[in-house]
Order: sequence, then C-alpha cells, then structure tokens
Amino acid sequence: MDPLDAGAGGILRQPKAVWATAGASVVAFMGIGLVDPILPSIAQGLHATPSQVSLLFTSYFLITAVAMLLTGFVSSRIGGKKTLLLGLAFVVVFAGLAGTSGTVGQLVGFRAGWGLGNALFVSTALAVIVGAAAGGSAAAILLYESALGLGMACGPLLGAVLGNVSWRYPFFGTATLMAIGFLCITAFLKEQPKPARKTSVLDPLKALGHGGLASAAISAFFYNYTFFTVLAFTPFVLDMTPYRSGAVFFAWGVLLAVFSVLVAPRMQKRFGSLKVLGGSLVLLAADVLVLGYGDHTAAIVCTILSGAFIGVNNTVYTELALGVSDAPRPVASAGYNFVRWFAAAAAPYFAPKIEEWTDIHVPFAVAAVTALLGALVVGVRRRALTHEAEELAPRHATEDGVTVFAD
Repeated sequence: MDPLDAGAGGILRQPKAVWATAGASVVAFMGIGLVDPILPSIAQGLHATPSQVSLLFTSYFLITAVAMLLTGFVSSRIGGKKTLLLGLAFVVVFAGLAGTSGTVGQLVGFRAGWGLGNALFVSTALAVIVGAAAGGSAAAILLYESALGLGMACGPLLGAVLGNVSWRYPFFGTATLMAIGFLCITAFLKEQPKPARKTSVLDPLKALGHGGLASAAISAFFYNYTFFTVLAFTPFVLDMTPYRSGAVFFAWGVLLAVFSVLVAPRMQKRFGSLKVLGGSLVLLAADVLVLGYGDHTAAIVCTILSGAFIGVNNTVYTELALGVSDAPRPVASAGYNFVRWFAAAAAPYFAPKIEEWTDIHVPFAVAAVTALLGALVVGVRRRALTHEAEELAPRHATEDGVTVFAD
C-alpha cells in the first residue's frame, strides 16, 4: 500500500482522540522553534551571550534525551492518557515559569523542566496516534509528521509575533495553548490499554542491541547535530528582527511540513528509503556549507531550503526507528530518541563555542561534516537498515494491546 494513499484516505478521517493528541503535538513541537526568532532579544533582555542563551536548547534536549528512558517505564504503569496529561502539566507549569525568569540561569532551568514534560508527551503521543489512528501505521506516521511540520512552522511565527512585544510572551502563550491541549485530551481521549508486560528503564537501551536500530540512531545522532545547528545557531548569523527571523523560519517550517508529508513518501516509493535518506543528507551538507560561507541573502535562502531536506530526513528516520527492529514501537522509539536527542543538546552549545574559538563560518562546516557522517552510516550499514516490510507482504502485529498494521 502506498503510504500517501493511506494518508489521503484516512488521515482526515480520524477519531476525536487522535485529533486532540495531534493538536497538542503541534503545540509541543511549536515549543522547539518558539525561541528561535527571540534568541537575540532574550540575550539582550537578560544580558547574556549567545553561548549562554543557546543553553535554552541544550538543557531542554539533554533532559529530553535522558527522560526518553523513563517514558515507557511511566506509560506502561499509569497508561498512555495519564502519561500525556502528566507531560502536558509539566510543560504548562515550566513554560509559564520560563516567562517569569529574571536571569538566564533560571530560564535554562525552567526549559529543562519543560523538556521533561515534552519527552513524556511526545514519545507517548506517537504511540497513541499509531494505536488509535484510522488507516494503519502509514497514515498515523504521516499524521504525526504533519503535526511536527506544522508545529515547527508555527513555532517561530508565534515566537516572532508575541516576542515582538516582549520575549516573555511566547512562553506564556505556549503555556496557555498546552493548557487547552490538556483539556482536549482529558475530554476526548479514552484511557489506553496498558501493555501486558511493564517496560523497564533499561528496555530502550537493550533495544539498541539490534544492529538496525542502533545504526538508525547513530546516523540520526549525526543528522540531528546538523539539524539543530541550523535551528539554534542560524538566528545569530541572520541577525534579524523577530518578525523577519520568524518569517524565515516559518517558510523553513512550511517546507519541512510539505516535504515530510507529501514529498518524502513519493520519493521513498520511487527510489527506496535508504537512497532517499543518503541523498538528502548529502544535499543538506552542501546546503549548510553554503549557508555558512555565503552572503546574507544566501544564508536566508539556504536556511529556508534546509527545511526541505530536514522534512525528508525526519519522515524516513521515524519509519526506520519504528520498523527496523522487532522491539515494540514505544521501546524502539525511546531508544532511538535517547541517542539522537543528545546531538540536539550538543549542537546549540558547541556551535557558538566553535565560533568563539574560530570564526562564524566553521560551525557550519562542522555541521556539514556531521550530515555526511550520517549519510556514511546509512551507506555502510545499509544491510542492517533494510526494512523487512519492504520485502514482505503487509503484515500486522499486536503491540501494547492494540493491533497495528505495517503497510
């Protein structure tokens, strides 16, 4: 079955519970890029350096990475709905507190608490959408990637509009939207069946013993370093007003959404997932190299264009992580995300440090190299990364008490 056809037939006909979860997911992903247009404003308002402000991403994703080991442990004991609500509650509280910060240290700390909530919510949301969506797992993944793309696009826009008044308002806005998401999930999502076997904290690490999943995670680690160099460091290079920076990253997010949902599935069907992923990583490396060494116009164009490659990569990596091993989807996703989010924590910290040690161009050269390393892993580990579902007829498996279909 063509995943895009599945999405076209089922992605718009979903239960209210799926729409409530997907809507809250949009806001969760908005929180990642929300601070992009206001990073210079935050630095100015709190008298902080770019490397200090970049810790907003580092603390967020470092806690997110570690918390990935806890998500399955928690959800298998209290259930998917309660885990989603717990994560949303953390985000509401810590996003609101972030808006009251008086120092950059406080803001970094509150973002860490926000990251814990986001980890509990995002990893569980994917499992809930896969389990409850109409149209099989392909439609569910497209719906999840749609939420990711829309959130990535709208986050910088919301940050720009509210941040133009005060850098504090985007944080209050996120807390308000997540509170609405909390109410929607409370009202529309029924409690998800608990798995027969409770997940331990070590299960995601054990799942990484599978060569294919480990290879996908390592490749995604290098890719995420590139991704978050663009996301966290580029605003300082562009040096634009919140509105202009927000417009650039909105266009970036639109391309990310379009290519993840509409273009990637077609390319995968025609060329195969691994060829598409390898080629997209190489093109991303070339793009960030021009971004770093070109003039200001080239930097704007390449920032926006990178959204296309990132959108393709996100879709392929998600499918690989969920399907390349025989581990239950939530466990495989947790192990995969545990590895890759460490790069998302590292890039925002090291990019400005590398600039301090060298010049403003070198962080992008490093990001180009890491994208190529991601492509190299895909090429070398091609056999381990081959998705069995590409060679076998459609099959179904029972996971976490629900039947899901591999298309």
